[in-house]
Amino acid sequence: MDIKAIALGLAFAVMWSSAFASARIILMDAPPLWSLALRFAISGGLAVGIARAMGQSWRLPRAQGRAVVIFGLCQNALYLGLFFVAMQKIEASLASIIASAMPLIVAGLGWAFRGERVAPLGLAGLVAGFVGVALIMGSRLQGGADLVSVGLCVIGATALAVATLSVRGASAGGNLLMVVGLQMLVGSAALALVALMIEPIEVTPTLRLALAFAYQILVPGLAATLIWFHLIGRIGAVKASAFHFLNPFFGVVIAALLLGEAVTGLDMIGVAIAAGGILAVQVARIRAGA
Repeated sequence: MDIKAIALGLAFAVMWSSAFASARIILMDAPPLWSLALRFAISGGLAVGIARAMGQSWRLPRAQGRAVVIFGLCQNALYLGLFFVAMQKIEASLASIIASAMPLIVAGLGWAFRGERVAPLGLAGLVAGFVGVALIMGSRLQGGADLVSVGLCVIGATALAVATLSVRGASAGGNLLMVVGLQMLVGSAALALVALMIEPIEVTPTLRLALAFAYQILVPGLAATLIWFHLIGRIGAVKASAFHFLNPFFGVVIAALLLGEAVTGLDMIGVAIAAGGILAVQVARIRAGA
């Protein structure tokens, strides 16, 4: 792996992990579902506009059209929608750790329901990853974390894992920026529909809200996604996904720096175990694909 790929992977991990702390700032002044619906409408519109200017078509092959719908609903509406609702009551650091378990859920579901082989190193990584996440969640629940909100995060991470297993060939046929933009618009429409039914629009205009909202659109929303696709094109999806093992660490550190969230020694032990487990799973997949 070359130096540029490492730099891209580190940049992606930091950007992706920062989404949880910036989301928590947004939720101090705005409702979760409407915030996400507007964010995806703006990000998706920008992506589609740029894609059209680059000559990309919105007439997608069937595999990509299916990916747009599945990821728009599972990733943007269910995964992020449930996480945003949950983060009204739980800390950003805990949410980021649960979200970082998604690669473990993917590997576990693939092994349980699709008969995908898991090497001994990968199996050990699965066990270690889940032990680390359980250790952190257990300590937070004992400290008063909301159980329902934790459950929403687990459901959201599982929805994204199911979508990841369900969609094949989403990157085939080009038009990647168009795919990214359209799936954001699908998520925006779904979230807006639910928000119309259950969520009042109560916004407190503040500078922190404006800055956090702009950051979410430009950095985790567009920049991280584009870096991710570029990284996949440079080193492949399996090797690129190894950078996810950094997300628990960065998520906890960023939440502590921006929000002043407490970090205990037990948290850091759990983060280290979970990160090591995710890394082991990814290394096992890289060797299997070699």
